Amino acid sequence: MDDSPADGSTRSPGVTRARALEDNRGGVAAVDRALHIAATLADHEHALTLAELARATGYYKSTLLRLIASLERNGLVCRRADQRYSLGPLAFRLGKAFEATFHLGDVVLPVLQWMIDQGSESASFHVRHDDKTRLCLLRLDSNHPTLDRIRAGDLLPLRRGAAGKVLRAFAAAPDDVSGTDLVHSSFGERDPACAAVSAPVFGPDGRLLGALSLSGPKERFSEAAARRMSRMLLAAGERATTALGGRWPTSRARSSATSRTYSTKEGRHVPAHPFDASRHGR
Repeated sequence: MDDSPADGSTRSPGVTRARALEDNRGGVAAVDRALHIAATLADHEHALTLAELARATGYYKSTLLRLIASLERNGLVCRRADQRYSLGPLAFRLGKAFEATFHLGDVVLPVLQWMIDQGSESASFHVRHDDKTRLCLLRLDSNHPTLDRIRAGDLLPLRRGAAGKVLRAFAAAPDDVSGTDLVHSSFGERDPACAAVSAPVFGPDGRLLGALSLSGPKERFSEAAARRMSRMLLAAGERATTALGGRWPTSRARSSATSRTYSTKEGRHVPAHPFDASRHGR
């Protein structure tokens, strides 16, 4: 039975991509479709009606009702009193379990808060999701009146943005970072009005765990501000890396401070700076 929208509307690109992945994975179709429903709900900030869910997924309402019944029984989806659908308590438990697996929240959130307390832009922690996207796992808004629009749980392009550059730069050869600058920047790549600087966090055996990022409106990323936030990120990256059992490449951080100059052009690196333990209260 074809799961085209019952109203005959054209599939969105997202629906087409999801169906193509389903056809190529060779898994159980019902499981793929059920997870696609959950992922669709996760992509929306508000609960969806059955008709909205049908349009977003491209599935018949009858198919949705059959799959949602199973998802409801297991707590992954819940139907509210207003007959709208949202993620259920199992989604929260899965997210907390993922976070707890790496003990990331206990270590990274205090580091993000420390940067916010220093007057930085909004702080976040990103991990690689797949070959095309990264996941914003943790996020704390800055104290500034205007912010960029990123929240924990957002999937963002892996090939755009400072955090994406860090995740790509250290993924191929995690044991050798001697030739790679630790701090990367982006100016208007993902959002024309925003900028960001980012640095890696390493775990045991030199494995890249994720990327710390400071992001906000581009007009606040002056040369002086970006340099200050770069130093802050290096301090935070070292702190998180050490707490998670990794080894911070301090020698590279020191050498890159003198090897590059700052530029606000897209794709250029912000220079890394040495971590001064006394200056940062370590």
